[in-house]
Amino acid sequence: MTHCLIDTSTALYCVLGRPVAHSKSPAVHNRAFREEKINAVYLAFEPENIEKAVMSIKTLSIRGASVTIPFKESVMAYLDWIDPLGLEIGAVNTIVNEDGVLKGYNTDCRAAIDPILGLGSIRDKRVCIVGAGGAARAVAHGAAKEGAKIIVTNRTQEKGLDLADRVSGEFVPAKEAEDIQADVVINTTSLGMVPNDQVLSFSEKALRPGMLVMDVVYAPMDTCLLKTARSKGCTTIDGLTMFLAQAAAQFTLWTGRIPDIELMRKDILG
Repeated sequence: MTHCLIDTSTALYCVLGRPVAHSKSPAVHNRAFREEKINAVYLAFEPENIEKAVMSIKTLSIRGASVTIPFKESVMAYLDWIDPLGLEIGAVNTIVNEDGVLKGYNTDCRAAIDPILGLGSIRDKRVCIVGAGGAARAVAHGAAKEGAKIIVTNRTQEKGLDLADRVSGEFVPAKEAEDIQADVVINTTSLGMVPNDQVLSFSEKALRPGMLVMDVVYAPMDTCLLKTARSKGCTTIDGLTMFLAQAAAQFTLWTGRIPDIELMRKDILG
């Protein structure tokens, strides 16, 4: 399919993060714009200062933005309105520019939890969240709402304790992670992402047969954690599943249309 002609009427959307060189967001959103015949383009930006980046959204009339590591929490201070779910989680990953009013949403929560629930209930299951950033907040919130018992492990104790407290969970320092007894493990950090794709984001000693292991990293799609987990007899869910679901929800917030997720998936997988 040919690309839309970029002209003075072309709407601009973007992703804000550091790093973003690996991001597949431009590929999937630009494909969706073409399929829906919307005159729009989606670009990747790597700002050093999120406050100035948000100001640029208003100044340049950027219609919407995806927000990724490390800005999902800090961006909230510069938005005009945040939906109740985003406020409850304490992180947003989507900005909608409505005539200069910047609104924040969180599409990570359902995108992460729904694939897990597709394999069975997590009520009363011990769910270990690796990390304590914006993605971790969304996943922990969703899992807690489903009745799971949350364990948070993180290198920074202060952030880990704060997240555990938010979801009435337990905090375990990263150096003690090998002793964690969990039913489900979800890595929400960038550990294992290219170019550091040989890094294992969770203790191999804590992996055991029958566990469910999910990684939000999708570059590479088959991370070191997922490979190791399968070798230990665990069931795994890759990060592409969550990525596509949250991207589709973003697209709907921006345009009111539901994109074809399978076409998005084919674009990434080739």
